[in-house]
Amino acid sequence: MTDAEKREAARLFCQKWKNKGKEDEDDQKFWIEILQNILGVEKPTDYIEFQKKVIVDGNTKRIDAYIPETRVIIEQKSLGISLDKKGSQSGGIELTPYEQAKRYNDNLPLSEKARWIVTSNFAEIWIYDMEAKVPEPEKLMLENIKDQYYRLNFLIDKKEEKVSAEIELSVKAGGYIARIHELFLKQYKDPNSPETLKSLNKLCVRLVFCFYAEDAYLFPEKNYFQKYTKKYTGSDYRDAIIDVFKILNEPEDKRDPYIDEGLNAFPYVNGGLFKEENIEIPRIDDELREAIIEASEFDWSQISPTIFGAVFESTLNPETRRAGGMHYTSIENIHKVIDPLFFDDLNDEFNKIKDISKASDKTKALKTFQDKLASLKFLDPACGSGNFLTETYVSLRRLENKIILELNQGQGVFGAEGFNNPIKVSINQFYGIEINDFAVTVAKTALWIAESQMMRETQTLVRTELDFLPLKTNATIVEGNALRIDWESVVPKSELNYIMGNPPFVGHQWRSKEQVEDMAIAFYDLKNHGKLDYVSAWYQKASDFITPSIKVAFVSTNSICQGESVGILWRHLFDTKNVEIEFAHLPFKWTSEATEKAGVHCVIIGFRCDSKENSDKNPPAANAASPFTKGGLDCHADKSARNDVLNKRLYENGKVTFVSHINGYLLNAPDIFIESRGKPLTQGMPQMSKGSQPTDGGNLLLSEEERNDLIKKYPKAQSLIRQYISADDFINNKLRYCLWLKDVAPNEYSKIPPILERLEAVKQMRLKSPTKSVQKDAEIPMLFTQIRQPETDYLVVPEVSSENRRYIPIGFLTPDVIASNKLYLIPNASLYLFGIMISNVHMAWMRVTAGRLESRYSYSPAVYNNFPWCKPTDIQKSKIETSAQAILDIRAKYPNSSLADLYKDLTMPPDLRKAHQANDKAVMEAYGLNVKDTSEADCVSFLMNLYKEITSKKG
Repeated sequence: MTDAEKREAARLFCQKWKNKGKEDEDDQKFWIEILQNILGVEKPTDYIEFQKKVIVDGNTKRIDAYIPETRVIIEQKSLGISLDKKGSQSGGIELTPYEQAKRYNDNLPLSEKARWIVTSNFAEIWIYDMEAKVPEPEKLMLENIKDQYYRLNFLIDKKEEKVSAEIELSVKAGGYIARIHELFLKQYKDPNSPETLKSLNKLCVRLVFCFYAEDAYLFPEKNYFQKYTKKYTGSDYRDAIIDVFKILNEPEDKRDPYIDEGLNAFPYVNGGLFKEENIEIPRIDDELREAIIEASEFDWSQISPTIFGAVFESTLNPETRRAGGMHYTSIENIHKVIDPLFFDDLNDEFNKIKDISKASDKTKALKTFQDKLASLKFLDPACGSGNFLTETYVSLRRLENKIILELNQGQGVFGAEGFNNPIKVSINQFYGIEINDFAVTVAKTALWIAESQMMRETQTLVRTELDFLPLKTNATIVEGNALRIDWESVVPKSELNYIMGNPPFVGHQWRSKEQVEDMAIAFYDLKNHGKLDYVSAWYQKASDFITPSIKVAFVSTNSICQGESVGILWRHLFDTKNVEIEFAHLPFKWTSEATEKAGVHCVIIGFRCDSKENSDKNPPAANAASPFTKGGLDCHADKSARNDVLNKRLYENGKVTFVSHINGYLLNAPDIFIESRGKPLTQGMPQMSKGSQPTDGGNLLLSEEERNDLIKKYPKAQSLIRQYISADDFINNKLRYCLWLKDVAPNEYSKIPPILERLEAVKQMRLKSPTKSVQKDAEIPMLFTQIRQPETDYLVVPEVSSENRRYIPIGFLTPDVIASNKLYLIPNASLYLFGIMISNVHMAWMRVTAGRLESRYSYSPAVYNNFPWCKPTDIQKSKIETSAQAILDIRAKYPNSSLADLYKDLTMPPDLRKAHQANDKAVMEAYGLNVKDTSEADCVSFLMNLYKEITSKKG
């Protein structure tokens, strides 16, 4: 079925079922028609099972409807039955429809347990995502199905992950604004000037506010902005919009008493959004006018300000976004930050208050708790479009609405004693710093929209009208460079509770000149910060700013917890700033609601300052209780005194592990720091070095075709050419060659013109180099600039390889094959050494201590040189040698398969996988590790402790 057909079918469905529906008579017809008519299921009665049996407490019960394909439980009620009202069940218990369905679900076999639970009373369909930590209903009204039928796709699509109209609507809204932005840009006389773009950005933000305000009934009636402006055409349409913008900034008592009544009906907005009158508004042609009208016809009241802010910001030039390192966080990922940072604790506190039995005590506790919510202050020092601040505000307000209901015994009656001002949480509690002026305006507008939406939710609860306009509150969003301004000028640290956000993702090699200067300013007390990613400066700045009463959590690229970054950044933060990591999300794939999604792996790190000294210098507010005392522990207590307390949290794949300590590698292990080391940690192990570097502009290298052509014309050249292999060549079985003229007499190639031409090109390339040593090597163009080719067989490790492989493809090469500088070499490597290095033990170590190039592994000698080797018995060593040889033998059975083919998870031959498992077992036994019970994290923690033991003995 096409979208148009589904939309028409949904419209007819809504007409048919309006104001009708009995549970026992109509439920089957209702769901069959949804499946068949709207979603296009050909045989719905074969697809859905009605009255499915389930045994509950020894009694047979029946589920109203169950869809096996997508694991959906449906609990149907008659029209008029409230879906959040408890009803009597057998056994005398009272349950809501959701609780009734969940009770059935709890008694189903694991393979049949619900992915989704649906409750319905014909007029409403409530959808619960059972993957959520606390399932909250997504509510779909019957009258909205004609426009939101896509929200029912989860009934037939296994891949459906979310049932959120907000996401779909917000993305559509972003599309309308992108179109308007594009058409306006064409009308400007100088579309590339910074002033033009500033005017255009402000113009788009104003239009968005008007679109939202007319749909949210903030203007006199629905679609009022559209109705007022639509009657004008040509230049009059532009003038009408300018008049609206002007009147929205004028208080009613200061307006011209003779202005048009329709214009005067617009309310005073306040807040500064319409204050500036000199923004440039170009001509509006017919196409642009129609685009504005079309956007105005869209229902803006249902957008998510959290998501839309990010989508709206994506109308900026993509190059601008990339230069700033901006990525846009999904709501799910925002909660990965704010939930463990503070919201989980707030929810727990609310649930405990709900359980208080004495009414007067409960009321007092609820009011105190509401005051606490209203006292909390939040800072996002890289706030972008404000999605962290907006989602935090929405979450707090929804929690406050629960308090309001509890204060009125769930009746929602406004006007009770002490309840005349129900809303206390305000956007005044939110602070942000953002370098982009457009994003600053978007963030403020998103928070206003969020405030309006949440006020409407409260109005529904208290059953009275609350005034939103003129705007009475305003978040403090400061335009500026967060690494160069004093955060104290934005919000006093004595008043602040939480810092959070998603600072820019810019690798150290991609920083602009200004960003390099930012780093130097931020890291005033750390000289060797040059290799750190840009995001690390926010950790430094936050660590300098916070007191023990402030918690911090940032989203970051995982590079800051891998390789050299740990020894540079986290040693500095731990030792000089007294930082302590409270929780962390281990690396996960980034997801985003922006039109261009970020393809990176991230970590989330929550930390605080654990310093008595800092506490004395920067005391928290007198009336602010520190959020860092837990279970009677003093937040200033010595770290070693808490080593046995499992009060730190590591999150991975939706699961949380409580640990006693989290180090800079995000492991439950001691604070050790792997740094560059010139020799292996364990005596007697061979040295690792890079391969040979040509620095030739490609002139000493030949493709297979070039090599064959040269030999065909000059047969003597064959002895001058060697196979040349880089990491990519090694992994993917690519054939390349090089001129290898080391120890070759000049007369052997001086009469071969193509070789001389190549040498001349090498010479010229090197002479133009800014590096003096390379310029000097122009005198010897026949040689690589760095020659480290072994004279024996040698082991090679690719410098860069895919993170999707369980094992880095390591192998042996013969001395006649020239290894490039993209390979690391170990001459005279034994089978035992190969067996250890290809094992899961060494790979686990590598995954933590190696750097990253994008998300790929970036191996270095520091990984090898710091690796703590075991002390095997002769039997254990022999077993490792045998298993290592088996890996090589099985690889040899597949001569036409590349290492990429052999080590791809989907195509890895079973016998090779089995050989690796045998080798892993042999190596783990040599380390004294239990194969069955040792996770990779356990393995790395063990190696960290072993490393600490070895290095402490060395003094």
